[in-house]
Amino acid sequence: MNILVQKFGGSSMATPALRAQVIEHIKEAEAAGYRVVVVVSAMGRAGEPYATDTLLQLVDYGKGMDPRDVDLLLSCGEVISASVLVCELVKAGQRAAVLTGGQAGILTDDAHGSARIIEVRPDRVLQYLSRGIIPVVAGFQGRTRDGDITTLGRGSSDTSAVALGVALRAEMVEIYTDVDGVMTADPRVEPNARRLDTVTYREIAEMAHLGAKVIHPRAVEIAMEGHIPLRIRATGSKSPGTLVQGAASQVEIRSDRVVTGIAHVGGMVQIQLETAADFNRSDLGLAIFQGLANAGISLDMIYVSPNRIAFIIEHRWAKQAEDVLRSFPVKVQVQPGMAKVSAVGAGMRGVPGVMARVVFALQQAGVTIYQTTDSHANISCLVREKDVEAAVHALHTEFQLGEGQT
Repeated sequence: MNILVQKFGGSSMATPALRAQVIEHIKEAEAAGYRVVVVVSAMGRAGEPYATDTLLQLVDYGKGMDPRDVDLLLSCGEVISASVLVCELVKAGQRAAVLTGGQAGILTDDAHGSARIIEVRPDRVLQYLSRGIIPVVAGFQGRTRDGDITTLGRGSSDTSAVALGVALRAEMVEIYTDVDGVMTADPRVEPNARRLDTVTYREIAEMAHLGAKVIHPRAVEIAMEGHIPLRIRATGSKSPGTLVQGAASQVEIRSDRVVTGIAHVGGMVQIQLETAADFNRSDLGLAIFQGLANAGISLDMIYVSPNRIAFIIEHRWAKQAEDVLRSFPVKVQVQPGMAKVSAVGAGMRGVPGVMARVVFALQQAGVTIYQTTDSHANISCLVREKDVEAAVHALHTEFQLGEGQT
């Protein structure tokens, strides 16, 4: 059985006209000989009746509620979306049936709001496929072994689709969204951004973690572990989009291109801690990191030296972090209005001079670097949020990523 999983985001499901395009994609896949499994997100964006944020607003973002009960509410958005699509598929002459994430066999732990998939048992999905029925699965959700409904975290319908694809041994998972694949930079910031025909798992995972919103990072990790190719496409477009996979024989060789794309994320706050004591020779550093962890605050771009610690956090955690740090004998400097801009590319590993090019480009653009981190596949620079556009454009140009550049 040749199985194709197609995932459609909330923007693809928002109106009858857009859902008609979704149905055309499903029909095209069936005409090509595939048995299709569809995974959907809640319809629309914040403010629209069944969007996740709208449901959260109904209960004041769950303040005081048991997380189990919040998950039960939030799961409704995807169930409504799946039900509406099935209704329209049936009207279009297709046989289709709705499944919740749990009914589709997605089993999770009990971490409500951010559950992790521990197993997928797709027996019911396979039964529908064998009878010529299109299973339309509510994404973003699963169930515990005790039967409680869980949600997997924001943007995780991608994860639902890829996990099902791996369990079903599908030939591919197609992720349909409102952009035409993976771009070399955010086209709203960099007008010369272009679509990438192919990209590796590692590159797209780095870009997703570093701010690119095209796919959920966990979905890429599961695809990489399961060796299943992904295709990221725009709903309603005939463009092939971007192919994501890891086999060297099938991924474009770009030996002369060390950087694949530029990602960015704003709304960050830099926190610097200074002390006359030695963080390494006392328990002070450990106590600070443990205190922030106990408060549920995630840190990024972490720098530690004997007398200084620096890191960045999301703006929403700034006051809470200051409250935690107030109890420690350190000088605290808080710098809001920061952003992280990253050059991403699997080809940079072992290549000398990449950092020099990054510094040169930003210096020429008048962009100040406040902190850096790197890995084998990215170099990230902390800059002022007001300088993001200049930084992205400078790096995009320096590494010749735009249309017509070679």
